[in-house]
Amino acid sequence: MKVTVNGVEVELKKGATLKDALADTDYVDGTVVSIHKSTESLTIESEDFEVVTTKGTFCVHLNDSEYAELWKAKVSEISGSTARWVTHDIAAFGSFPTELPVERTENLYRKYDLFFSLGGFDSSTTYVMVAREDHTWNYGAGKALIGRVTRGRHVIENLTEEDSITSIGPVTSEEITENFVVTSDLKVKLEEGNIIDTAVRVKVNMNCPESAEHLMIISQKKYVNATEASGSFVGSYDDTDVKIAKEECSVREDGAVFVRNSGVGTGRVFFYKERRQTSQNHNHIGDIVAGKSIISSAKDGDKIALVTEPKRTLTVGMTMAEGEAYLRASGIEVERVGETSDESIIVEQTPEMTVTLLNEGKAKLFGVKKGDIYRISLDRKREQDVHYFEKITGLNHKPIGSLKVYFWFEGMSMVTFTGDEEKGKSLYPTDPFKKCKRGDLGLTNQACGHRGTIGIRLEDSKSYGPTGEEAFGTNIFGKFLGDLDKFTESLEDGKTVYITELEL
Repeated sequence: MKVTVNGVEVELKKGATLKDALADTDYVDGTVVSIHKSTESLTIESEDFEVVTTKGTFCVHLNDSEYAELWKAKVSEISGSTARWVTHDIAAFGSFPTELPVERTENLYRKYDLFFSLGGFDSSTTYVMVAREDHTWNYGAGKALIGRVTRGRHVIENLTEEDSITSIGPVTSEEITENFVVTSDLKVKLEEGNIIDTAVRVKVNMNCPESAEHLMIISQKKYVNATEASGSFVGSYDDTDVKIAKEECSVREDGAVFVRNSGVGTGRVFFYKERRQTSQNHNHIGDIVAGKSIISSAKDGDKIALVTEPKRTLTVGMTMAEGEAYLRASGIEVERVGETSDESIIVEQTPEMTVTLLNEGKAKLFGVKKGDIYRISLDRKREQDVHYFEKITGLNHKPIGSLKVYFWFEGMSMVTFTGDEEKGKSLYPTDPFKKCKRGDLGLTNQACGHRGTIGIRLEDSKSYGPTGEEAFGTNIFGKFLGDLDKFTESLEDGKTVYITELEL
């Protein structure tokens, strides 16, 4: 049997499962996919009728009265009738018989009202009238409003007694309904013709570089979490410890992606399922171009594979030769700075944001010798501390981060690095150390001054941590794995040092 996976037709054995279909794809384990089983169309009749005359076509929207029902019942008789008379106030078509009761009252009619009247106060000669002006009159059947002319009103203005109605029919619309399921169960059996989407693809808004980069960063693990699924959006709150400038704001259309740029929840990403008005607190990241059905049925806690177009363009961690070739393949001019040999490692790319880089078409790559990048290991159980450290160093969004030396002189038992005292307010004390070992990586928690300062211990100590604080003021969250003696040889206040968890 044949199925389609991400737009590519695949031949499978009868009875194959979703797992079989995804075998040769870049499916992200645990993410939800959509399986389209069929598409059906349904023709729906509205309360609008199209009236074709010898002068042109106009449309009438019916009200919910008994007179509207009578109109529907008499459409075949009204069709073909002539304009019996046309005055300044009305145009009358007919006649045809009805059982409308006689009611001799004057009523107000607004321009473009459609209503019944009785010729000579006799229901056997019933007419359909269109008001050409506001006026009050007694037409024998009470007000008898059918509806109003909504389109083609110019036709009413041009009618004469030589015109006629040639046809009348309901205005219909076609509603497309898709039959699909969203699941992460790879044991689901497939059927002939199934269409499968494994990821949500977003074409980013090239006018919003910060917003687009934020989306690319939170999806660098290849998926986002559906934190909140409502009737109008799916929200992913994977990273709200950010600052995002106000960029392009617009109507939040169905299928659009936005990020909150201010207030509580800055950094929250929203995938919209319904149209919502413009908010100055939301930047337009981009629009979903594939996988919209995944968003339409995602639930709280689902993992959603995410692909951006274009993909993130970052060379940090590549050799200078690799990075230059990669960028030039996209038509970007490259300038090498720092250590410029082909074997040097890129530690900084300017501009770093993908959209800015592509819009400007040129980049500056700063390289250092491989030996000047030092390995560390982070204890992921110390979640709050590692999160803080990665934000300070840039390791949250690139493979090589940096630290700026805050205080150092030869012979010190530690070296400290600049942190963020404001962010340090949220660094709660953890289990105090009994002995701080050479190479321990730690920070000053909120219990002490200079909270948020980062340090590396250079000598074992039972009393003081990597930043010189006592145990109660110290959180240890990692280890320096490089050669500490070599590392300290050229240290000085203000120097930038580069670190990574990777083996380069």
